[in-house]
Amino acid sequence: MIEPITTEQQLRDAMNVQEHEHLEFKAAKNNFNFDRLLRYCVALANEGGGNLILGVSDSQPRQITDTRCFLKLNDIKRKILNALKFRVDACEILTSEGRVLIFSCPPRLIGTPREYKGQYWMRSGESLVPMTPDVLQPIFAESSPDFSQTIREGAMLTDLAPEAIAEFRQQWISKSDNYALKQVSDKQLLADAGLINHDGRVTHAALVLLGTPQAVRRLLPQAEVIFEYRSSDSAIQHQDREEYRAGFFLWRNEVWEKISARNETCSYRDDLFRYNIQAFNEDVVREALLNAITHREYRNGGSIFVHQFPNRLEVTNGCPGSEVPSFRTAFLDEDGKYEGLQRLWSLLSMTPPTQRTVGHGLTVGLHVAMLAPCKSASSTASTPIPTSGRL
Repeated sequence: MIEPITTEQQLRDAMNVQEHEHLEFKAAKNNFNFDRLLRYCVALANEGGGNLILGVSDSQPRQITDTRCFLKLNDIKRKILNALKFRVDACEILTSEGRVLIFSCPPRLIGTPREYKGQYWMRSGESLVPMTPDVLQPIFAESSPDFSQTIREGAMLTDLAPEAIAEFRQQWISKSDNYALKQVSDKQLLADAGLINHDGRVTHAALVLLGTPQAVRRLLPQAEVIFEYRSSDSAIQHQDREEYRAGFFLWRNEVWEKISARNETCSYRDDLFRYNIQAFNEDVVREALLNAITHREYRNGGSIFVHQFPNRLEVTNGCPGSEVPSFRTAFLDEDGKYEGLQRLWSLLSMTPPTQRTVGHGLTVGLHVAMLAPCKSASSTASTPIPTSGRL
């Protein structure tokens, strides 16, 4: 929840930061169009809430301009409510430099984008633009049930691989330090993780993560990962290919071993010293695979592809270029906890992907870069590989 700005100290603090999707400054010294005000309120609500500040210059260093807009505050709040059908708080702060007017917009409701005169507004840089269909679709889908949490008819507990369950159990114990999990039955473990329901029926998430090869081929054949290696971009024929159609915990290490087998060592110089780093960092690659597994539409065909080249690795999910429905990948239950696949990444501390949606498939490219290592405390010399994603 974005905190409303209601005091002079909060205002002074905000003036020192860059504008972002939750914060907008306008000088508005003598006038500000009412329709424009309404569009900004809608756009801020659609971005998750925020503050529109009138009476402060938008370029830094910011100055208070003493706005004379909307002097009858109660009237303007009533007009906003009548026009938008949701409440926007407004307050004025009188400083030694002049008057500042702040409109604090609440976030939109789940699955409900805000609109004004039939347009769903959002910010695009310094401008306001109508939301495009690919932006609206995942918002409308937010109120839909999590497909990964739904029951797969015909699936049974015997369709889940015991070795995958054992690996999942160990990962959970390592993350939580809850050694009591060693004594819990497989059925109870899966129920506690939300992978089966109270009747013991198996979810799609359980198949994606723990399914036996036979069960995945029979019940969810599109949950497939294909690895290919080519020695150059121009090579039509692959030099190595492997298909993985089983639960994630059965193949996740095998894919990395394939990549690591051809992971070249690169050398770079930093001042007087020369260092060696691997072309592809294991943590980055594993996170790309987690995102590919989570951010895809399992109700449509199309495999996840891992294409390795000597200097590039591409991880592609879904059906790039085809019109596949988007669906939400970060879900909260009534207690504010993650459900489905997102819940599992949270339980295991396996870098849960951010809430993103995919409408045309997602390709993430990892490129070798001869860069000096980052010196921040949270990074190491083995993480200079930039990542770029495209939809």
